[in-house]
Amino acid sequence: MKIISLPNEKENCFAMRYLFTRSVVAVLALMLSACASNDQTLVADAVTSPLSDLNLIQTKIPPVLLEAQKQPYAVPVEATCTALVAEIGELDTVLGLDIDAPAPDSDPSLIGQGANEAKNAAVSALQGTAGNILPFRGWLRRLSGAERHSRKVASAIVAGTVRRAFLKGLKISKQCT
Repeated sequence: MKIISLPNEKENCFAMRYLFTRSVVAVLALMLSACASNDQTLVADAVTSPLSDLNLIQTKIPPVLLEAQKQPYAVPVEATCTALVAEIGELDTVLGLDIDAPAPDSDPSLIGQGANEAKNAAVSALQGTAGNILPFRGWLRRLSGAERHSRKVASAIVAGTVRRAFLKGLKISKQCT
């Protein structure tokens, strides 16, 4: 019969210190590599995720998305082609490009694709590490109200996406270029 011994307090403290030091070094290295990329909003979001989990930082919902939430299928008062293009442009600015739009900075070369993948991996690892700083993250998000706010932001994004699709349909029906 094999007896399993539990680590003593000194070994446990050393292991915790070792893990903490390694994770701090990893976060700093990832922050430096991600800061070298052009996507600094992604890096900022990743670094500040523990603060948003505690509801100390909230994402502001743009007014155009709040309007889209009220009536996503309302026909605009001025439904001319220029007005439709302008409103779709406002939504594109807030939501990013639509599915049918080509990516403006797509690099077809293998080196460019590899650089994009490395950048995305660094930002993803930074997000994962920063997100794991808080213990019981899910409970903290619920108790602080951050989860409720995240649902409001997601709902506004969906409403904006629906509004943009509706306006694009109106634009096509009016045969705008």
